[in-house]
Amino acid sequence: MFSILVVEDDNNLRKLMCAALKQHGYLPRPASDGFEALDEMDKYAIDLVISDVMMPNMDGYELTRQLRSAKFDMPVLMVTAKETFQDKQSGFMAGADDYMVKPINIDEMILRVGALLRRSRLAAEKLLVVGSCKLNYDSLTVSMGDAPPETIPNKEFMLLFKLLSYPNQIFTRRQLLDELWGMESEVDERTVDVHIKRLREKYVPNDSFDIVTVRGLGYKAVRKV
Repeated sequence: MFSILVVEDDNNLRKLMCAALKQHGYLPRPASDGFEALDEMDKYAIDLVISDVMMPNMDGYELTRQLRSAKFDMPVLMVTAKETFQDKQSGFMAGADDYMVKPINIDEMILRVGALLRRSRLAAEKLLVVGSCKLNYDSLTVSMGDAPPETIPNKEFMLLFKLLSYPNQIFTRRQLLDELWGMESEVDERTVDVHIKRLREKYVPNDSFDIVTVRGLGYKAVRKV
C-alpha cells in the first residue's frame, strides 16, 4: 500500500483529501504544516507528498526545498490557491513534480497521484527484463536476444516500458497520454496509436511479448514467457 503524506493546514480539506485517498487504497498520513510533515517523514516511509503552499510555520515551497536538499526523491504534488505562472514556477523550481490550483477536484487529485506514483516506479526500477528483451531506463535502450542495445525515442521507450511493466493490464489511450505526455498536453489519442505502430514495426513479432489492441479500450502487453 502506498503511503501518502497530506500536508494541509485547512482541517476540513485535509480530512477530505485523506478520506478520498483511503477510499482508493492509499494510506494517508496527515500533517498541518511543514514541520509536522518533516516529523512524519522521520517516522514513516512516504511514497508521495501532497502539500499546500500557504501554511503557517513552514510553507510548501520551503518543505519541498528541504525534502530535495535531503535527497528525498518521492513525487511532490503541490496544491495552492495561487495560479499565476510565477507561482507555478516557484513550485517547480523548489522541486515539485505537479501542481493543482484550489478549489481542487478530488477525482482529478486521485488521477494525478496515480500517474505520479507510476512514473516514480518506472524511474526507480531502471532495468526491465522480459524473456530475451531487456529495457534499460537510464540509457533508453532496448535489446532483443543477442542483438546490441538500441536507443529509441523517449516516448516510444516509456510506452513500451509502461506496458511491459504491467503485463495483461489494459491501458486506455487517454491513460497513456495523461501519464506519458502529461495531463496538460495538447496531443490527441491518435498519438498513442502512432507510437504503438512504430513499436510493432520494430519488435513484433518476437518470442518474448505481444502488444495487443483491445478493441474499444486501448492496449495491453502480453508476455510469452
